[in-house]
Amino acid sequence: MVDKVIAKEAPSTLILVEHPPVITLGASFHPENLLHSPESLADRGIEVHPNDRGGDVTYHGPGQLIAYPIFDLEMVGKDLHVWLRNLEQAVMDTVESFDLKPRRFAPHTGVWIEDKKVCAIGIKVRRWVSMHGLALNVNPDLAAFDLIVPCGIQGYGVTSLSQELGSPVPISLAKERLLLGFAGVFQTEWETC
Repeated sequence: MVDKVIAKEAPSTLILVEHPPVITLGASFHPENLLHSPESLADRGIEVHPNDRGGDVTYHGPGQLIAYPIFDLEMVGKDLHVWLRNLEQAVMDTVESFDLKPRRFAPHTGVWIEDKKVCAIGIKVRRWVSMHGLALNVNPDLAAFDLIVPCGIQGYGVTSLSQELGSPVPISLAKERLLLGFAGVFQTEWETC
């Protein structure tokens, strides 16, 4: 899809998925942030995969909404800072729609509720088309984050929409609201997969 968007053979595309349990190691991965061996994690049913997105280590699994915006960044003037802040804003608008109070927490990229991260962001750009994206914790098993130092950030926790609200949030509802968040921030046309 990235190649098609680069070649202008497809419009910008937003892919929304849930992954099976997996830990990904980003371009800035530090081994000390993976608290268990890949073999030990495999015994728990969690795969470990290095990839080329930005950031350190993170967990993906059921109950987490993953968004891969394959967008032509001409829409933000080819400005990565603006791109990241817009991604954060789309998620913040989504979180606010659940009557929660999200925030940015500089210098860390992502979206937070108080001192807990609710959404991790890790991107890569090739020929001004974005790939990789964000992971919004809707209703995942938060204990899985104890297997890593999430995003390599010591001393802070991870939360989810369900944890903060005290009741389960369906992924389908989070998808609807994230699409509205993207529509509000990125006043442009894209395809959804």
